[in-house]
This record gives sequence, structure tokens and C-alpha cells, in this order.
Amino acid sequence: MSKNNNNTWNTKYGTRRVREEMPTLAEAITAAQGLTDDLDEQADFAAALMGLPRDQVRAELAKLAPPRRDAVKSVVFTGSASAPRTIVVERKISRRIIPAANRPTRSAIG
Repeated sequence: MSKNNNNTWNTKYGTRRVREEMPTLAEAITAAQGLTDDLDEQADFAAALMGLPRDQVRAELAKLAPPRRDAVKSVVFTGSASAPRTIVVERKISRRIIPAANRPTRSAIG
């Protein structure tokens, strides 16, 4: 049994085993990308989260593709002032579809 599976909680419904999984480096980088656009700050943040050297995180960060910036996010707060609820709406720009009538045929291409 691994270290992550040894925790148990005593609840009113009986003993429950709790599984805790450590975050991965990719998850730490994703969190850092959500907070800042600067690559150096992302590397510092992810390295601090994981307890890894900054150079190792920077190398892994360079391998990953940058996140898409064409998504538009709207954050809306609803409900009463004492208990507001947050709603996040993401709109991604759709691909343009060329109608079949306007597409070049293979014989016209080559």
C-alpha cells in the first residue's frame, strides 16, 4: 500500500479511507499559467508549489504549448449579497467552415 492510501477518517457513517494524490508538475504549471502570463513568474510559482528547482520547471514549461488566448471569459456574480455565487462563462471562437460549393476541387488544385 502506498503512502497516499494510509489515511482514514472516522465519520458518523463509519471508517472511511481517504486517498490523497500529490499534484503533478503539469497541474502546477497549469495553475501558474492561470495566474500570470509571464514565463519567469510561472516557473517560480510552479517550482514553489512542487518544491522543485526553478530550472527543471522552466525546461518543462518550455516543452508545453502556450494556452489559447482566443477564449473570452466572463465572470458574473449572482445571488444575494450575503451569499453570492460565481459563474464563469467561456466562449471559444469557432472555426470557420467553408461551404462545399466554395471549396476548390482536387482537379483544380493539381
